[in-house]
Amino acid sequence: MSDEPGGAVPDRRNTLNDLTGREWTYAIRSVLATRYPTNGPASYAHRLRRAHPSPKPPQLMAELIRFFTRRGGVVLDPFAGVGGTLLGCALEDRRGIGIELSPHYVAVYHQVCQQLQLSPQTLIQGDARDPACYAALEDAPCDLILTDPPYAGMLARPRTGERKKHGQGAATPFTTDPADLGNLGYEAFLPALRDVIRTAVARLRVRGHLVLFVKDLQPDAEHHNLLHADVVAHLMQIAGLRFRGYRIWHDESLNLYPFGYPYAFVAHQVHQFILVFRKEA
Repeated sequence: MSDEPGGAVPDRRNTLNDLTGREWTYAIRSVLATRYPTNGPASYAHRLRRAHPSPKPPQLMAELIRFFTRRGGVVLDPFAGVGGTLLGCALEDRRGIGIELSPHYVAVYHQVCQQLQLSPQTLIQGDARDPACYAALEDAPCDLILTDPPYAGMLARPRTGERKKHGQGAATPFTTDPADLGNLGYEAFLPALRDVIRTAVARLRVRGHLVLFVKDLQPDAEHHNLLHADVVAHLMQIAGLRFRGYRIWHDESLNLYPFGYPYAFVAHQVHQFILVFRKEA
């Protein structure tokens, strides 16, 4: 096997993944721009998965899984939703274990698997703060935690401005369950997320990675609302967890609106942060 950084076969010293040097180089670019299909076979049953207000494309999750694990690795998602991470595991020959609060989203995931003719991965219906939900990992730690948590109460807020004018003014909360982190205010959300991640990281192997998506809120008069920065600050309070950096996912399929026009600048957020942490010894 080649030991060269740009080698065409995996380096024998690479214990993180099965990538060659060339594949690794492409996979660490800081901006990941995608336009995944939402119709047809390549959409991976998007019409079913869109029952969730923010379903992550299985192809995107597969790309991250491919970098942070080797074949046969174990991936945990404590906010599994309709199973984007679990579908990514199926695409990459990994074992996926998910936890999801909503029984409706669990049912949708199984419908998706049936339509795609995939064997379902392990998806546990329950609250990720409950240690009992992690029983499937008692035999061995996971290699990667890959998850897309709620972004505080972002989706529970009624829309305003241009989106409201285009008939998208209704709030789209994940659930109405008071235990749902997506129904918490900004300040309550941060320690609640930290508690879930601390519980999950206890099941992560040493030098395994935590990768999670975060989208910022619009700033207001009281706070900058750079949620990704506040999430990093809170998760760094977990013993042994080190922040390694981030990538930016640019979703080119999003519709564009003239936010703020013609009065003031309002950033049109077509990206999310993919925050990367590693568990140290």
